[in-house]
Amino acid sequence: MAAHLTDAHARNAKPREKPYKKTDGNGLFLLVQPNGAKYWRYRFRIGGKENMFAVGEYPSMGLQQAREARDAARRLVKLGANPAHHRRAAVDATIDSAANTFAGIAREWIDQNRNHWTPYYTKQVNTVLRSDVLPSIGMLPIGMVTSAQLLTIVRRVEARGAETVAILIRQWCSAIFRFAISTLRAEADPATALKGAIRRPKVQHKQAMPREQIPQLVRLIDDSKSTLQVRLALKLLLLTFVRPGELRGAAWAEFDLDRGEWNIPAARMKMGAAHIVPLSTQAIDLLRQLQQTGLGRAQLFPNTRDPKRSMSPTTLNRALERMGYSGRFSAHGFRATASTLLNGMGYRPDVIERQLAHGERNKVRASYNHATYLPERIKMMQEWADFISAN
Repeated sequence: MAAHLTDAHARNAKPREKPYKKTDGNGLFLLVQPNGAKYWRYRFRIGGKENMFAVGEYPSMGLQQAREARDAARRLVKLGANPAHHRRAAVDATIDSAANTFAGIAREWIDQNRNHWTPYYTKQVNTVLRSDVLPSIGMLPIGMVTSAQLLTIVRRVEARGAETVAILIRQWCSAIFRFAISTLRAEADPATALKGAIRRPKVQHKQAMPREQIPQLVRLIDDSKSTLQVRLALKLLLLTFVRPGELRGAAWAEFDLDRGEWNIPAARMKMGAAHIVPLSTQAIDLLRQLQQTGLGRAQLFPNTRDPKRSMSPTTLNRALERMGYSGRFSAHGFRATASTLLNGMGYRPDVIERQLAHGERNKVRASYNHATYLPERIKMMQEWADFISAN
C-alpha cells in the first residue's frame, strides 16, 4: 500500500470534536485527539485477531521514525510475535539489568556471608567496597563491568601505597562476580584477568621503637601541630597498645573510668572476642582530658568532617609522618614496641600476648578468656605507663 501522509499533513492536522485517523500505509496511522494530542498507531493481525500497537507520539516521533518503527513491528508480526509483548519484554530486561547493579549484588553477597565472617571482617569488606569500588562501578549493571574498569580501581589503590587492599579488592570483586554467575545474573568474571596485576608487598613486621627513642616520641607528640584529639589518641595508643582501629572506633560506653577498665566488644575486635584493657592512672587522666574537650558525645574520636563516623584510618599515620617518622614508624608500631620492651622487662609472654589480644586458636576458649591473667595485666599496664612517664 502506498504511503499517504507527509510531514505537513501530520503537522497541520487540527483537532476535532471526536478522535479521528489520518492513514499512512501498511497499518500505520496518526490518531488525532480532541485535545490536540497526536499518536502514531500500528494496526496488525495475529492469529486472525486484530491488534493495535502504540508506536509513539507526534511530534517527538516524526513520520520517518514512525515508519521505521512500524516496519520493525511488521517484521515481528511476520514471525508470529506481538510487538507490544516484545517491547514489554525489552523493558523488563532493562529494569532487571538496572536492578542487578554491582552494588546490589555486592550487598547480597555480603549478606550471604556475614554469618561466616567476624564483625571486624564484615566491616572491613563494607568499608573498602564503599570507599574504593562502589563510587566507580556500583551503579553499573554487573554484566557491564569490565576488566579495564576494575584495573583502574586497583591501580588507583595501589598507587596510594595500599597494595594489600588492592589485592583484596580484586579477590572480593571476583567473589561477587562468581556469586552473580551462580545466580544467573552474570556470565563471566572480569576480575579473573587481573590475577597477578598487583604484586603482593613483601611482608614487613611492624618496627618496634628502641627504648631510648620513646622520650623523643613523647616530646614530638606534645610539640606537634596536630589537633588535641590526635595528640591524645597517639598518647593513648602508646599507653594501651591496642590496634589503631580499635582506638579510633572507641565509644565512651565501653569505658568505666572509675574501675579503670576499657571493655572492647567482640564486634570491634579483629579476632571476634571481647577484650579488656586495664587503664593506668595516666590513661585515665588522658581520657578525662578528652571528655572535657566535648569533641564527641558517643565516640572518643569522631571524624572532623562527619561526626557520625570515627577518625579516618590515615589520620594517626599522617601525624607521625609529619613528626618525621615516615617509613620508620607507624601507628601499628606501638604494639610491636610494647611487646618487645615488655618481654625485655621480664613480663610473661602469655600475659603480654593476652593483652595484645592476639588470636586464640580455640574459639570456645577465646569466648571466655578475655579476662585471663587480668590481675597480672592490670599490674603490667600500670608499670608500663609508669615506665613511659619516667622516660
